[in-house]
Amino acid sequence: MMKLAGYSLAVSFAPISSNVVKSNKRFTVGISHRNRCSYRLFSTHAQKHQLHEKPGVVARYHLPPWFSVAPMMDWTDHHYRTLARLISKHAWLYTEMLAAETIVHQKDNLDRFLAYSPDQHPIVLQIGGSNIENLAKATELANAYCYDEINLNCGCPSPKVAGHGCFGVSLMLNPKFVAEAMSAIAASTNVPVSVKCRIGVDDHDSYNELCDFIYQVSSLSPTKHFIIHSRKALLNGISPAENRSIPPLKYEYFYGLLRDFPDLRFTINGGITSVDEEFSSTKAVLFIITTHCPNS
Repeated sequence: MMKLAGYSLAVSFAPISSNVVKSNKRFTVGISHRNRCSYRLFSTHAQKHQLHEKPGVVARYHLPPWFSVAPMMDWTDHHYRTLARLISKHAWLYTEMLAAETIVHQKDNLDRFLAYSPDQHPIVLQIGGSNIENLAKATELANAYCYDEINLNCGCPSPKVAGHGCFGVSLMLNPKFVAEAMSAIAASTNVPVSVKCRIGVDDHDSYNELCDFIYQVSSLSPTKHFIIHSRKALLNGISPAENRSIPPLKYEYFYGLLRDFPDLRFTINGGITSVDEEFSSTKAVLFIITTHCPNS
């Protein structure tokens, strides 16, 4: 199978709700969609009258996010996503992380940062930041471009991003703040919101600490979808590239989240470089869920 440099896959699996599990003894793959736009524009100045359509119009044309091309700085730009879409018509694509401050301060030049071709749907905008007001403003400005989901980066280990308690993976150390930020983001858009994170930061890497992060963010905000890079981040001594290989993968943390948070949706990320591996991970998730389902 052909692999592309920098191409990282993620597989998503979760029940729609715990009631489905209790009554039907099964889990289903899916994602809920709220209000959508039927057209995604290169330029919002050209077709402002087409910004919004009836709720659910676009959802009918997208398969659930069974696999995604993960967001990667300096990789998943417009040209890369165009190539990825040629390879797969159904993969969910992510933008590079865009700082909320960049979007806010470039509000008169947004096409440069937010415009994309319509064939890149379904597409997720990933934003980063630690200022709630700017995160909300950036989300509101991005509404005109009709992304299919807004994702907050809580996983980037770059010193420029996470250093000095700024944002990225450092936000995992403050789950209450992340919940406030996600509430502000969700209040500023009509599309689903999600969080991409690691399983821990430095010595804060126990499964209980990860569960506390997931619980606080999901219970204090509308966030129901988490993309889990199944290795922790080390903020000192190694580079961002090494942070994608040196900390060991712990898929068991991801499987534990599926078991312990049956009402949430989780996407596994990290170490998956081909569709074959992705399907193997899916089978493993199905097996773990089956063996832990209390009514199975």
